[in-house]
Amino acid sequence: MHHLAQLNIALPREPLTSPLLAGFVAALDPINALADESPGFVWRLQDDDGDATGIRGFGDARLIINLTVWESVESLADFVFRSAHTDVMRQRRQWFDPMPEAYTVLWWIPAGHIPTIEESEERLDLLRTNGPSPEAFTLRQPYDPPQSVEPADLRSANQPASSAEHSSSSTPATTSGR
Repeated sequence: MHHLAQLNIALPREPLTSPLLAGFVAALDPINALADESPGFVWRLQDDDGDATGIRGFGDARLIINLTVWESVESLADFVFRSAHTDVMRQRRQWFDPMPEAYTVLWWIPAGHIPTIEESEERLDLLRTNGPSPEAFTLRQPYDPPQSVEPADLRSANQPASSAEHSSSSTPATTSGR
């Protein structure tokens, strides 16, 4: 079984303590609480303050990191596009500078795995370098989770392994038109 890891990074126009970012900062706790209670939510990166605004990575101390885990692409998409999160997203241009490259990436992880910042940096780099693939993709072009392979010792000795069991590539998901 797999879960979906999600990373997005943002470059604030000013420090978080500035009046310009007051609306964003005020929305952090309610939106994080909404995520925590959303169907399909599994985990999010957070520090002792309950958010990730103090956690650094990507070689730029100004970047804000949002790293989460969800049960499926659909559960993440529901939170992002069909909840109060959407209202906050509409204001992002007033708070954050445009990013010249991809700033959001998704990838499948084994259920129970907690992704690291370093892992998320690698996945974002993969997306930026190669475009969407089963290893690093977007909500606009999602991929299905890897297929679980039945261990060879559990198959009947007379039952050959199918070619699908040996395929390690995923195909683009067809469940979403985003």
